[in-house]
Amino acid sequence: MLLATRVWLPLGLALVGAVFTVIGHGRTNIAAVGVCLLLIALTVWLINWLFRMSVESNREREEEEEARRFFDRTGQWPDDAGT
Repeated sequence: MLLATRVWLPLGLALVGAVFTVIGHGRTNIAAVGVCLLLIALTVWLINWLFRMSVESNREREEEEEARRFFDRTGQWPDDAGT
């Protein structure tokens, strides 16, 4: 389901938008709908990308907090613990 939302939905919207733009020859209402679908596809892709960046940032923040707790207990950073 995640792959469908992240990849196939934006690609499908972009494909339909491109087809509508070509069919409308860039001058009719169908072409305008095609451009709108292209913009919607870009928006969906950007929202997915921003969400993934947010989740990754939270994961990195949690790792940093764990490293700080380890430092508080041992007086060394986790990377330096073996030396």
